[in-house]
Amino acid sequence: MPVVVLDNLHKTFRVKQKAPGLRGSIRSLVRAEWNTVEAVKGVSLALDEGDLLAFIGPNGAGKSTTIKMLTGILFPTGGQAQVLGYVPWQQRRALAYHIGSVFGQKPQLWYHLPPQDTFELFAHIYELDRTAFQKRKDFLVEALGIGDWLATPVRKLSLGQRMRCEIAASLLHGPRILFLDEPTIGLDVIAKQQLREAIKTLHDAENLTIFLTSHDAGDVESLCKRVIVINHGQVIFDDRTSALKRRFLRRKIIGVRFGEPVPDDFSVRDATLLKRGTWGVKIELDTHVRPVDDLIKALMSFAPVVDITVEDPPMEQIIREIYQADESVQIKGSPEPAPASAERQSEPAAE
Repeated sequence: MPVVVLDNLHKTFRVKQKAPGLRGSIRSLVRAEWNTVEAVKGVSLALDEGDLLAFIGPNGAGKSTTIKMLTGILFPTGGQAQVLGYVPWQQRRALAYHIGSVFGQKPQLWYHLPPQDTFELFAHIYELDRTAFQKRKDFLVEALGIGDWLATPVRKLSLGQRMRCEIAASLLHGPRILFLDEPTIGLDVIAKQQLREAIKTLHDAENLTIFLTSHDAGDVESLCKRVIVINHGQVIFDDRTSALKRRFLRRKIIGVRFGEPVPDDFSVRDATLLKRGTWGVKIELDTHVRPVDDLIKALMSFAPVVDITVEDPPMEQIIREIYQADESVQIKGSPEPAPASAERQSEPAAE
């Protein structure tokens, strides 16, 4: 049975409009003008226990609004939702004992107190058994690697250290679902990687269901098997991360370092030469035009190869291509393109 179910969920806000200029400001005081903004437009989805879902989209797409409805912070305008069998906005108190949430820009740790003091406070709020709490805290401290910072005031922690402590605080009561809203925002590369590894460790250890929103392509690629893309409050893609890349990722960047100098007249068929150095080249390839393995064979037959790399474009580029797709085409459920190897398998090797 799914642990999270959304059925045609809507959320509409009324936004007060202020007319420009002094006269407009005076007129607004006398007679307010309101606009209606539909933040979420009929979102439907289901999440099974143990899923690790990326819920991604641009600013204003409706991601955070959806999470706030699922955690009971906001009431929907229409539609239905259930989280672990609870209706979030009607049974928020009962649901709180079974879910955890971390909002990257809204800390829950007390700023002037060390994390261990907030942990003690949460143990009382959630009415945790003392022995169970101590065991749970020890597990999270080790899994998240936060032992050295428990007695340090939160204000003296780095952002990466604080975020790991935030996640520990949200998991003290043993929730079955964790909502993460932009957990890596503002972190440096090393801190992001450490946090991702910690999240993956917790997911694998406890079969934790994770609902993640992020603008960082690395979060999606390294953590999530399923991706839902939302834009203007509507789901435009719902599939595995690999399917997202397969449908919208056509270009590969291939870097090669040869064992002998590259000649000035070096060229490659059905691909674009981005850069040529003394010992190596960088090539952009459209896999719908030519298979990757075909090009690699040609490069290896050209000269001895010392090193070779094949890279994908960043996830942001993939998402941008989805947004730029023709709106008349229904992206969700669209047929996948035939593999390049099937399209051109009879083509001779390139020079």
